[in-house]
Amino acid sequence: MVRRTKEEAQQTRCQILEAAEKAFYERGIARTTLADIAALAGVTRGAIYWHYSNKADLVQAMLDSLTEPLDELARASESEHELDPLGCVKQLLIKLFRRLALDPKTRRINEILFHKCEFTDEMCDLRRQRQEVSAECNERLEVSLRNAVNRGQLPADLDTRHAALSMHAFIDGHIGQWLLLPESQPLEYNAERIVNSLIDMLRMSPALRQSAAWPTDSGTA
Repeated sequence: MVRRTKEEAQQTRCQILEAAEKAFYERGIARTTLADIAALAGVTRGAIYWHYSNKADLVQAMLDSLTEPLDELARASESEHELDPLGCVKQLLIKLFRRLALDPKTRRINEILFHKCEFTDEMCDLRRQRQEVSAECNERLEVSLRNAVNRGQLPADLDTRHAALSMHAFIDGHIGQWLLLPESQPLEYNAERIVNSLIDMLRMSPALRQSAAWPTDSGTA
């Protein structure tokens, strides 16, 4: 009985997520209410609140469903014991771009996050949540880059903080632009080339070296 109850709860959770994804994609996050989602899912609003505190939690759950398949590679690149952290980063990003191009669900959720996510006053929790996720991503990227430096895969004087920020912007920029203009390139075929160009930037750009670091907050070099 307990097992069946857990299975039923998981099924309800999946129904809610699928309905939220459909509603957010069709109407945008700000214009979608929990009542809209409940109606699409065939559940009560109370059932939604049982599983999720608000719309921000629903959005985060959708995002988690995208990142879970890549967690193993991400953890490997962040481990100081990994012999090929840069290789793990490369594999992870190639998989990310190819899944975006080939998996409809991944594409829909990214379109919601990139182009149908309005940070209105009502959605301040979502904005704060996205800020936290972005900051965490920057930190995890920097850990991976430091590991690659320590393994001699990237220059010893790489400014890993600046490189992580640039890397994050590079990835988001490619995703956002391709979602707007998918006909601009066959992303599934160009994924490796795109990632290689990023790796080349990390290895060869003088602007990513510590000697080119930004001035400190005090204004001194």
